[in-house]
Amino acid sequence: MSKYKFDPQPYLKEIQSICELVESKDKWRHNSLQRILTKYPRDGKAIFSRDQLVIGYRQLISAGVMAENKLVMDRIRMKPTRTLSGLATVTVLTKPFPCPGKCIFCPNDVRMPKSYLASEPGAQRAERNSFDPYLQTYNRLLALHNTGHNVEKVELIILGGTWSFYPRSYQIWFVKRCFDALNDFLKVDNRELVKAQNSFVEADRIPRIDEKGRARSYNEIVHAVSRGDSAKLLSEGESADIRELSKAHKINETAICRCVGLVIETRPDFLDEEEVTFTRSLGATKIQIGIQSLNDKVLGLNKRGHNAESTKKAISLLRRAGFKIHAHWMPNLYGATPKIDIEDFKKLWESDVAPDELKLYPTSIIANTELFNLYKQGSYKPYTQDELLHILKETMAMTPRYCRLTRVIRDIPSTDIVAGNKKTNFRQIAERVLEEEGRACKCIRCREVKSGMIYPENELSFKELKYMTTDTEEVFLSVNTLDDKLVGFLRLSLPKQNKSHFIPELIDSAIIREVHVYGKVTGIGDSSAGSPQHLGLGRRLLEKAEIIAKENGYEKISVISAIGTREYYKKNGYTLVDLYMSKLCKS
Repeated sequence: MSKYKFDPQPYLKEIQSICELVESKDKWRHNSLQRILTKYPRDGKAIFSRDQLVIGYRQLISAGVMAENKLVMDRIRMKPTRTLSGLATVTVLTKPFPCPGKCIFCPNDVRMPKSYLASEPGAQRAERNSFDPYLQTYNRLLALHNTGHNVEKVELIILGGTWSFYPRSYQIWFVKRCFDALNDFLKVDNRELVKAQNSFVEADRIPRIDEKGRARSYNEIVHAVSRGDSAKLLSEGESADIRELSKAHKINETAICRCVGLVIETRPDFLDEEEVTFTRSLGATKIQIGIQSLNDKVLGLNKRGHNAESTKKAISLLRRAGFKIHAHWMPNLYGATPKIDIEDFKKLWESDVAPDELKLYPTSIIANTELFNLYKQGSYKPYTQDELLHILKETMAMTPRYCRLTRVIRDIPSTDIVAGNKKTNFRQIAERVLEEEGRACKCIRCREVKSGMIYPENELSFKELKYMTTDTEEVFLSVNTLDDKLVGFLRLSLPKQNKSHFIPELIDSAIIREVHVYGKVTGIGDSSAGSPQHLGLGRRLLEKAEIIAKENGYEKISVISAIGTREYYKKNGYTLVDLYMSKLCKS
């Protein structure tokens, strides 16, 4: 029985008994649900899965048999941490396509967009959906919804290869189709129609070795697909214009499933003023950018194709445009040492870089890469466990309070790693050692409110953390509990010189780059008692940011609003001006 086609009707009596017992329990432990499930087996033998409970519970509510109780849903849903950060995250991948990079460490799995492996969970989901953006988005929303998660506020993350290298018509189409899925969800299901029109061609049917015994490169193999069977890398249907995307944007402003953040991944050397402006027109609010290193010698040895100055210029442009900056950094690259890496990490927090979020990805040796060949020759050695632990704990302890370490260690299956670290829980190991040493990581992720509910009577304090970048003074305005837990924050940029700007609507304007309130996702307009997302903290953060901007001489304040948050900012006095929401600061 497919879990998505489960018919709860024959089992409503058992599911009602389970949910009533779940609701009645005062004390709840990690194994409480399992004990209840064994008392009420399905068909007298099988145990109900969590998603089956969710489907049945929703039907009982719709029929008026049971009243909705958020406590019950919290206890029966699958993986509640997926929405504790305040958003439901949907990650999609673009289809395989030539990449301009020649990085020696990059995986060359021709079934995937460059740098991804078919064994990675997100990549597997993309391949099952033929890399179609509509199918990927819709099916991920369905999986989250069926396991009890609220999907009204969605952060959409687009990964795969070098985004800016894909034709713009494909980029626009890809984003539009993601929005189409968001707009359709819980209203209409067009998946079968999309499947019938799909034209994806597998790249792994092209032999890795050519007729002369020479190994083909990733780009050669991907290009070979377009020459065979009259197939094309991108079909004619995978194209759209900005007007079509704008229509999908408009619908999403008031849709059930709204995009409250759009994340796109690209390289530093592909960003200039025109590219940054175009990316913003897609609705993007955050950019994942591969820094990898700020050491030019290390970058050169690893054939990154750009230097540290390119990275600094790209980040400067992104920050001036109000984007949130999510950097990737890699210790243990070819030519690096533990000492070089720790010094390099310190440079990240100098004025030219200072990312808002960071993925800390120690280099992995993957088969069929140039780095793998260097390893076989003895020219490259991965760090020992002790060396890697030293680097991770020192860098984690060094991370500023305004940055979120979103990931430490990439989620690559150990079967794909030839040598070096294969532990996926190295972050937890480093955190434990830091605690033993009387230190701790103070990044956003380590301090954010998760399962605890925060009530109005609790004492909350607003704090300002200021730091300078090349172009701006940054203000990290946070809401904290007495024990230093982070309930919400706002990133405010105060440009040093803003009389001219490559984006006209940002001239003479302070810029709000992010507003985030933590806690379990609550529905749009839902005022759940005690939920940090509904204490009015977002509005209070906006008010304080406006005061700070005014005190610093700004008459206007702008927000890099996601498409799905435009209505929220309108309610707070902001008006859409081309690509940004803006308002005049109160006197």
